[in-house]
Amino acid sequence: MKNITIIKGNIAYTKTLEKFEIHEDSFIVAKDGKIEGIYADIPSKYRSFEIEDYGDRIIIPGFVDLHVHAAQYMQSGIGMTRQLLEWLNDYTYNLERKFQDEEFAEMAYEAFADKLLSVGTLRSCIFASSSTKGTQILFEALRKKGLGAYVGKVNMDTNAPGFIIESTKNSIEGTKQLIEMYKGEGLVKPIITPRFAPTSTKGLLKELGDLAVKYGIPVQSHVNENREEMEWVREIFPDNKSYIDVYDSNSLFGQTPTVMAHAIYLEEEEIEYMREKGVFIAHCPDSNINVRSGIMPLRKYIDRGLKIGLGSDVAGGHKIGMNEAIVRAVQLSKILNIMDKSYRPVEFSEAFYIGTKGGGEFFGNTGSFEDGYSLDALVIEDEKAIAQNYSILDRLEKFIYTGDDRNICARYVEGVKIG
Repeated sequence: MKNITIIKGNIAYTKTLEKFEIHEDSFIVAKDGKIEGIYADIPSKYRSFEIEDYGDRIIIPGFVDLHVHAAQYMQSGIGMTRQLLEWLNDYTYNLERKFQDEEFAEMAYEAFADKLLSVGTLRSCIFASSSTKGTQILFEALRKKGLGAYVGKVNMDTNAPGFIIESTKNSIEGTKQLIEMYKGEGLVKPIITPRFAPTSTKGLLKELGDLAVKYGIPVQSHVNENREEMEWVREIFPDNKSYIDVYDSNSLFGQTPTVMAHAIYLEEEEIEYMREKGVFIAHCPDSNINVRSGIMPLRKYIDRGLKIGLGSDVAGGHKIGMNEAIVRAVQLSKILNIMDKSYRPVEFSEAFYIGTKGGGEFFGNTGSFEDGYSLDALVIEDEKAIAQNYSILDRLEKFIYTGDDRNICARYVEGVKIG
């Protein structure tokens, strides 16, 4: 028989945005890392297999971070009074230049991978730096931990300090090298990563789009994050009708699977175009507040049927734990409701869904415990007094709002226990 993983506990996940599925004191069975079923009683054909019994603990899908900058992790919580472009120039670029030093990159990326594992982020879309060798080091650090990720070498050949940009030729060659190295089977895969349109020449964007289409590689970048940034894009690309069009005209917007961070300021036709193209939005609530970009209208985008996941956007976001992003997504929707009573706040189930299954869809079938999905799971332990006096759903909400890595006692990726 195939490799079998069986774990037992109180199971909670979201098939849909509207509600949680709760299975008390039940078993999840996975074959070769894929869920075969959830059972109140273990079927006889599986009774000879080892069962990891987590008692009264809660088992939830692993968190998915659709937008995080690994090369900025050390900078978390620093420069939080700056606006976006100011923040990049005053802090971020100076840190990212250090990743050309392999010893520094190994130290920093090891710490980053350790933190992802500890907080239960089992899948993520990651920006590295413009250093090809540094990005390779990040690939290896994540593979060693058993985490799933898309990792991108950051491409930028203009409008940034000379110590961090590359020539168009070197940027493309480094990206192609990493694609060739990591495009095969494995949990950590390459993704085409123009930093954002203003730091790319037209030539670089075109060549990146050509690579994405040639190799069938997904794409990640930023769009419509900040009013000042959007005006800058209009100045640099006057022949394009929008920020989105800059990417789309270069095969970087839905021609292959695409995730765009922020998308705070979308016009109606842009919303419809993103829906039509199946482009994912990485909603980054903490970052949007910290660098004063704005508040993304999450309810509006949900109701319009856009594909949405959550991003920590470290280090624009100051906390890497995705439970923090889930909480802030709900809180910001309440602020919009205070400002406009017709705006309906986001429910807990919706925010949880976006932080698990919604973002997980970018990786295929993960982020849920439905049949055929990867068994990516976290086991949550809370205080005995809480467990004895509250429902499973109340306990889960309390963990999301007040818990941290100390409450996560086990982690599984595709059925393999990794921590």
